[in-house]
Amino acid sequence: MGTDAIWGASDAARFIAVPGRDDDKYSRGVLGVITGSVHYPGASVLGVEAALRTGLGMVRYLGPERAQELVLQRRPEVVTAEGRVQAWLIGSGMDFAHREDAAEARIAEALQTTVPLVLDGGALDVAERSSGPVVITPHFRELGRLLDEPVESIADDPRKWAIEAAQRLGITVLIKGHTTYVTDGVATVAVASAPVWLATAGAGDALGGILGALVATHSDGVMADPSLLVGLAATASFIHGRAAERASGGGPLTILDLCESVPAVVAELVSNRNGSGPGNGSGSGSGSGPA
Repeated sequence: MGTDAIWGASDAARFIAVPGRDDDKYSRGVLGVITGSVHYPGASVLGVEAALRTGLGMVRYLGPERAQELVLQRRPEVVTAEGRVQAWLIGSGMDFAHREDAAEARIAEALQTTVPLVLDGGALDVAERSSGPVVITPHFRELGRLLDEPVESIADDPRKWAIEAAQRLGITVLIKGHTTYVTDGVATVAVASAPVWLATAGAGDALGGILGALVATHSDGVMADPSLLVGLAATASFIHGRAAERASGGGPLTILDLCESVPAVVAELVSNRNGSGPGNGSGSGSGSGPA
């Protein structure tokens, strides 16, 4: 994969883990989710919905009571008990300057497990406390606040600042925008599959869920080679944008519409690939680096 390569369907297809006959809900990947807050419980629903529709074995949701109720109403298959996970999605629907005490406790406990982390808006600062591989998914303002840089500077050159953040923090960065850039400070790719109608509340929550599912299904590979997070994050962005295109049909969409379109995008990617590459494995052990 060359620097600034445009991530397309053939690239994304290589990062889909298809379950085998011997897989079960645990071997297919378990995603732990710590998202939502008293003020923004809907973020939890959107992230969980997107994760389940991307394909994995189980979601464990740990969050505020109201958010938990909403998640279970929408998705009764979600588990709300603590247990083993293969990746964490943390931070959607939170404000990292004013995180709730209960969220802080859950995050501290999650950090004791050495698995990959997907960190969204309200938990970007947690990256410095992690002992495992990390990918963050900020928009311009969030990255500006994390790096203590003017948001105008970030918006003027998001690619430059994504690389700066990745190198400064030693993590993978996905910076959201009409063109999304993903980088680990060494390899950088661009994804431009999203329609203009996707600029709507909740879009980032769904992206976090899609990425969390992909990371959970490739957890072992990521632990062995954190550079896989570049391909996984770019694939999440591609699926997110393509699902939005399907849901939009050239007009407005809601984020639940987007989520409902995700399985068809995943199926299309799987059906079009040539039968080789990391996605052919199943469970958390599958995965390979960007070409």
